[in-house]
Amino acid sequence: MGPANVRLNPIGAAACFAFGLCMVIYIFGFPDWFQKEQKISLKELLSVSIALVERGGNRVRDIREGNTLAEKSKGKTKEGADEVLTEGDMESHRAIVYGFAKTFPGLQVISEESDIRPVSFKLIDNVNSKNDEVDKLIKNDMSVPFNKVTVWVDPLDATQEYKENLKQYVTVMICVAVNGQPTIGVIHKPFEQKTVWAWVGSGHSSNLQMVENKRKDGDPYNIIISRSHTGDVMESVKESLGNNTNIVKAGGAGYKTLEVIEGRADAYVHTTRIKKWDICAGNAILSAFHGKMTTLEGAFIDYSSRKEVVNNNGLLATLFDHYKYLEQHIAKPMEHNKEKR
Repeated sequence: MGPANVRLNPIGAAACFAFGLCMVIYIFGFPDWFQKEQKISLKELLSVSIALVERGGNRVRDIREGNTLAEKSKGKTKEGADEVLTEGDMESHRAIVYGFAKTFPGLQVISEESDIRPVSFKLIDNVNSKNDEVDKLIKNDMSVPFNKVTVWVDPLDATQEYKENLKQYVTVMICVAVNGQPTIGVIHKPFEQKTVWAWVGSGHSSNLQMVENKRKDGDPYNIIISRSHTGDVMESVKESLGNNTNIVKAGGAGYKTLEVIEGRADAYVHTTRIKKWDICAGNAILSAFHGKMTTLEGAFIDYSSRKEVVNNNGLLATLFDHYKYLEQHIAKPMEHNKEKR
């Protein structure tokens, strides 16, 4: 029996090649030489980010209200807490990341979750690159090379609280960093159907307003901290700012940063490791309102690298008097506290 002749259908072969190429671009992005030539409109990227953060939020809300969380553990954090994963995390991730991949092929997008299963772009709804509020409030635009842009996505912040049905803490966040600096922040509260955004130096959503610094010398401080790891932080903060300091425990980095931005907290303090997708959007919005977010050692946070997704040195977020808090040694990273004992 002679060898069988195998004939490839040219159309089928071309389709397979095109699909494979799309998957490579989706996973690894375009090569540097292409990205240096290509530019992206930040105004369009903001508009698309708003559309996608709300698309992800719809998935989060529908799954919670349908009680179809399908929760499982991703493992434990370095501090020993369970890391929970739900269907809300994954469906929001797919809605956002696949939406970016279809709208801006090759854009570097870093998400908390990962899912590289094959997907047909025909099944992904088109994303509107125009937003009426953005067009009304942002008159300028800026185009930057693809390779200068990193998008950070937290498809569901406060997953533990989401699981516990503490809906007020849940947010979906997208951040655009340019040259490692947080430039555009979008935070969506899916259960309030509220979206806030800001672009540093260009403008912000109409539902955000600059608040006044009404603190007077001698007034008690209002400090917001995580619901977990409260013992070390409370001890350190009260030692620094006084025993009459009001300390509020809350879930979700996005929620806590918004409490500072909207004037209900003087500072957000975090002493353990925290991922950059948890903080980039809030950092950008704070910067747009002349606030600051740094490590507890006073260093600004770089958002340029996929290789460095963790901030190890704690966090301080404020609208006012940032360096005053640092000078008072408001807290230390938990690793340092452990070394003291």
